[in-house]
Amino acid sequence: MSMHGAVLSADIVSWLYERARFYPALSQVVHELVDRLRSAGMDIDRLMVSIPVLHPSLRAKSINWTPATGIELRSYRGSPDLERQYLASPLKVVHDTEQAVRVRIGSAPRAGEFDIIKDLRAGGFTDYIALPLVFTEATPGTLSVATRAVDGFVHADIAALETISQPLSMICETHTLKEKAETVLNTYVGARAGAKVLSGDIKRGDGETISAVVGFADLRGFTQLSNHLPSHGIIKLLNAYFGAMSEAVERNQGEVLKFIGDEVLAVFPYSTPEEAQSAARRALLTARETMEGIKQANQETCPTLPALRIGMGLHAGDVFYGNVGGETRLDFTVVGPTVNKASRIAGLSKDLNRDILTSEEFANIVDCHAGALGSYYLKGFDEPQPVYTAPGRGHECDSEAGRLAWDAFGVHCDQ
Repeated sequence: MSMHGAVLSADIVSWLYERARFYPALSQVVHELVDRLRSAGMDIDRLMVSIPVLHPSLRAKSINWTPATGIELRSYRGSPDLERQYLASPLKVVHDTEQAVRVRIGSAPRAGEFDIIKDLRAGGFTDYIALPLVFTEATPGTLSVATRAVDGFVHADIAALETISQPLSMICETHTLKEKAETVLNTYVGARAGAKVLSGDIKRGDGETISAVVGFADLRGFTQLSNHLPSHGIIKLLNAYFGAMSEAVERNQGEVLKFIGDEVLAVFPYSTPEEAQSAARRALLTARETMEGIKQANQETCPTLPALRIGMGLHAGDVFYGNVGGETRLDFTVVGPTVNKASRIAGLSKDLNRDILTSEEFANIVDCHAGALGSYYLKGFDEPQPVYTAPGRGHECDSEAGRLAWDAFGVHCDQ
């Protein structure tokens, strides 16, 4: 290394405190850190920053750098294989002891060596060191570096890395805490609502009026099934149903706002007539994909139980989108007559034994009234409300927009 370790450490530590902590992405910090270390003469051929994450399905993420690939972002899902790899890795030792692990890599394997050392040896590496990135809370992260230099890392290199790891830990934890807040909010209130909460919309009554297609779906026969299933069976059943629904909503640019018992509340916002038609088509496509997902779940999850079915109600109009609740416990949701009507129409779908029912407002948006079923009294509404379902084959949709909308649901209108 051409620059003395203490000088190098001071230069990079100053940069980490004064500038790098303001970088919007941790990958930018890592990329410039590598550039600075290599420019100073440190022989680095592989660097990785590994950080544990709080996420429903992920265990950790890493930012990896090599000369050949540059910066790569990786995420790691929890699995038995991942757990086995972790237990046999130097990262486990670093996390348990909060001490650095260094391995000089010789040409011959050693008994009991870490699995990663075998891979590094095959790649021509000669030295490896993993250092803890100590957080104030939760499991530490890890900074690991490797070199192909014949003599490996010198003492000044290691001293510089140990010094740098301290301010780097602070930056990594700051980014991790921000991501944790975003993940928790996205997981429990949805991405759109989560972004609003993070931006400061947390006062009771804060919100806005938006236009949206509102969808309610409920699981047919759930009460009877749940009365005969053990608790773990109920959870498995609900996860299969909610998973199919939420994945379909997200694929089609909607947002799940609520899981209420066996009901799901989803919205597809729009601002213009053209966006309204798109939102309606995406809501119908969501209904189709949900039903296909539940059909698959019936085969994989509950083959010995009665087949799961859903009933869905779709309505469109203005809703209040914001915070409601008590002084210290709020809920970010949508409320208003549009939501109430969508819920009642979903309930009516069960009475009429239909998979999907829509309001007249929804039928007007898609410009297709071929599936008219008549008018029905809905709880809370003084006048009977027209409702519609998927047009039967041979029925004419009013327009090309109507045909496109119901094509998304899997029904082909004929003119």
